[in-house]
Amino acid sequence: MKIALDVSRYVDFCDGQEEVVHHLRRAREIVMPFVTVAELRAGFRCGSRSERNEAALSRFLQSDRVTVLFPDDGTSHFYARLFADLKRAGTPIPTNDLWIASLVLQHDLVLYSRDRHFDLVPSLPRL
Repeated sequence: MKIALDVSRYVDFCDGQEEVVHHLRRAREIVMPFVTVAELRAGFRCGSRSERNEAALSRFLQSDRVTVLFPDDGTSHFYARLFADLKRAGTPIPTNDLWIASLVLQHDLVLYSRDRHFDLVPSLPRL
């Protein structure tokens, strides 16, 4: 399985939560959407353990099974469709999470996140 990792589950992994560690060990590939990496680094900058957290993230990203995924022109079409569908339904989600959902759908990934607002995207595969 190819898993797209959101901030919430990366934090759970770093905290050693057994279920999360188990799923990530079993994953064939772990994808970090660029937004996830950016949100983590923004949080690091606001915290008191910035250097330690950045070092841990850098080690994680260096794994052969981990890649950072960036948007392309195709992603913008997924984004636009999701944005319009969620707006029509009256259930918008945060912009960064819209990018994550778009990348997950575009690349046939499974999203691993605790964030409930992803439940508002009916076609989004979740773990």
